[in-house]
Amino acid sequence: MIYGIGTDLCDLRRIAATLTRRGERFAEKVLGPQELDVFRARRARVEARGISYLGTRFSAKEAFSKAIGLGLRTPMTWRSCEILNLPSGQPHIVLHGELAAWFDARGLKAHVSITDETDYATSFVVVETPP
Repeated sequence: MIYGIGTDLCDLRRIAATLTRRGERFAEKVLGPQELDVFRARRARVEARGISYLGTRFSAKEAFSKAIGLGLRTPMTWRSCEILNLPSGQPHIVLHGELAAWFDARGLKAHVSITDETDYATSFVVVETPP
């Protein structure tokens, strides 16, 4: 059964502008430790790839927060939710700390889809309850 659905559209130009204004502090606020490593590696190779990565993760976390019905309030925080990739490339959600405990206590399962183009990133998250 579906617990919640969330979607988000992110303008990558706004992400780039915020990154220019605030520097890497912005990425450090939004990304978890593993995501931050990927962001830095992609950005070092090609600036636009780093911005796209940050934008897709920002968008997916917004969509996830909508799907679980909490928005960005405790236990949901930017860094307690990471959007990582399986070896196949498929994105999946990894939760930490209080958010992981909250999610697991409800027996929830999340599915995420992310995509980006030159100017936009979008995400779709479906959260299921146990059968």
